[in-house]
Amino acid sequence: MSRLTPKEAAALLRQKDSILILTHRRPDGDTTGCAVGLCLALRQLGKSAYLLKNPDITEINAVYAGPCWAPADFVPDFVVSVDIAAKSLFFPEAEKYFDRIGLAVDHHPSFEGFGEAQCVDASRAACGEIVYEICRELGEISPETALPLYAAVATDTGCFVYANTTANTHRVAAALLETGIDYFAVNKRHFRTKTRRRIAVEAELLGGAEFFHEDRGVFLTAPLEMMERIGADENDMEDISSLAGIIEGVDCGAVLRELKPGKWKLSLRTGANGRVNATDACTLLGGGGHAMAAGASLEGTLEEVKAMVLTAVDRVKRD
Repeated sequence: MSRLTPKEAAALLRQKDSILILTHRRPDGDTTGCAVGLCLALRQLGKSAYLLKNPDITEINAVYAGPCWAPADFVPDFVVSVDIAAKSLFFPEAEKYFDRIGLAVDHHPSFEGFGEAQCVDASRAACGEIVYEICRELGEISPETALPLYAAVATDTGCFVYANTTANTHRVAAALLETGIDYFAVNKRHFRTKTRRRIAVEAELLGGAEFFHEDRGVFLTAPLEMMERIGADENDMEDISSLAGIIEGVDCGAVLRELKPGKWKLSLRTGANGRVNATDACTLLGGGGHAMAAGASLEGTLEEVKAMVLTAVDRVKRD
């Protein structure tokens, strides 16, 4: 097991072929954009590279991945994971490749240390920043490669407004823009367009907000009953966890979404003041992530799950 710089990771990839790239469960823009960008950069070198088909991908991210899905009979010689911090984030079809990962690329402080080689930098706001450097070392970045990489960086920083955004984030974005990509379309798709179902979901979540810690914390809950009543699906829930951050005075937002009866996905978003470390709280619940953005999977009734979250938050919070 070895830690590599982006330059060293690129050198490793130059030696490989028949490469399969893995994304995480319920793929977001960062894992999707990283995987597609890397896939296209490798193809420019004449290599055989594909993404393992992820059944959870939403329509908004599938637009990038379409040309890169692996055929059913593809047999990889080398496996790469991007933006995956933990074994629990491997979707079922990807689990069989866990012990075969030759290169893991990630930016989460909670990265579990798997993979024969690792290119990990927790100081990066998006995994897309790391993959950009790898792709740059592989050769000139084409507009086709730059577009999904821009989507990766933009989405994981909330269009460059989250506190994780750095000067390097902007430098990477600028370099990608200089390739001539249609960044306006990307930003419109991810940040300026909502379905009517999504608007209805947001109204329900905000209307049912439950505050704690003297209004500094909030629960926003999306049970199956509400989703079914509205007719919302995965395509309407992209980045729903950011909703808690718009509420004035809130520095700890817990968004709970019921995926199956009694099975909940927690997305915890916390403030830059450091009062609550999201990674520490979610680690207590079997999850992980970043200091201000982390998650976990929980089981129980809504009230039981909220009690679990509140107990974890109380254990790590600073007064």
